[in-house]
Amino acid sequence: MDTTARRTLRWQAATVVGIRDEAPRVKTFRLRLERVSDHLPGQYYVLRLTAQDGYTAQRSYSVASAPDGSDEIELTVERLDDGEVSEFLHDVVVPGDVLEVRGPVGGWFAWTGDVPALLVAGGSGQVPLAAMLRYARDRGRPDLVRMLVSVRTPDDLYAGLDGPEVTVVHTRRAPLDAPRPPGRLTLADVAPLVRGGETAYVCGSAAFAGAATDLLAAAGVPDTAIRIEQFGPTGG
Repeated sequence: MDTTARRTLRWQAATVVGIRDEAPRVKTFRLRLERVSDHLPGQYYVLRLTAQDGYTAQRSYSVASAPDGSDEIELTVERLDDGEVSEFLHDVVVPGDVLEVRGPVGGWFAWTGDVPALLVAGGSGQVPLAAMLRYARDRGRPDLVRMLVSVRTPDDLYAGLDGPEVTVVHTRRAPLDAPRPPGRLTLADVAPLVRGGETAYVCGSAAFAGAATDLLAAAGVPDTAIRIEQFGPTGG
């Protein structure tokens, strides 16, 4: 269900109440909104910066936090070289600053939390899928979710993405006790996680999303049960 279809989304003030490091070049910003957020995992907010001369820049960021009925959300942002928004957030913004956001936006990639889901994340695609995992845990239904995360090194895995629901694949450097050597996702990684009847959510770069979708199809997941969110160059 697309919650944006039933109302007009307005810009609102968002006060930064906390900032924490998530991974190298990645920070999570906790924002207090003017009104309670009614987002679903998988949705995003648009964040807008306005300069003194009136110039504006805006980017879309997935919500990293699970819905909790409060007026606070978390946005996880990767610092991109020459990214005018991400660099400002990382280098300038401090707790107490006020930003502008609009949302939540998006319905196709949202998860309602009551049906089985297979989550396949690559790189910064961890953000919306981590929100789904957290939501399942908060609702006492972690059995509904299986998550497969592909990261370059252990340092690139975001906080909280561990536990029996999560399988981690390292592509460049793996821990000494990792069950497999470094390398890209394979059918052997994907197939054991497919139970049948679930919806698969894939999030990452266009190349990752394409490769992961092919593996899901080879593992027996119907095309109609695969939802994709791709991250591409946006200027940061």
